[in-house]
Amino acid sequence: MKPGESLPPPWRTRWRVRIGYPVVLFSFFFARPTPQALSAGAILAVLGIAVRTSAAGHLRKHEVLATAGPYAWTRNPLYFGSLLLCGGFLLATWSWIVTAVVALYLALFYPGVMHREEEELRAEYGSAFDEYSRRVPLFWPRLPKTTGRETFSWTQYRRNREYQALAGATLAFAIVFAEMYVRGH
Repeated sequence: MKPGESLPPPWRTRWRVRIGYPVVLFSFFFARPTPQALSAGAILAVLGIAVRTSAAGHLRKHEVLATAGPYAWTRNPLYFGSLLLCGGFLLATWSWIVTAVVALYLALFYPGVMHREEEELRAEYGSAFDEYSRRVPLFWPRLPKTTGRETFSWTQYRRNREYQALAGATLAFAIVFAEMYVRGH
């Protein structure tokens, strides 16, 4: 962090989930899914879940700086996977209103949350994090020169409770699927 610069307000971290639930409910209300949109959205969402799964299986919070697997491509693979998952959900809802509200939500919360987490990692890992951040982009993935030595671990996946994202995504798509049939598509 530069001198005189401060962390984003902590409310972004605390409120992103609390505000996220009403945004999801809003999304269901305004969804206008079609079979084609739902299918395309599901494909993109599965890609997002795969990225998040890989990231969670490489992440050993507060033990070691994650730099392998998807962390060699982007410093924020969980958020990148979430963006793909969210994009799949938005495509499935087939609603510009939902897309606009969710885009506003993401823009309001995630840049600040990523910045705060970066500063926490910098405080915890110091120069190792600085070197890592010079090699690996903040968000948009880039092909790495090496993917690191750490391997994926299902134990870490479970420890990081990433199965909750899979369960939530499955439930969300089931609701959108049911809504499509209720509305007669």
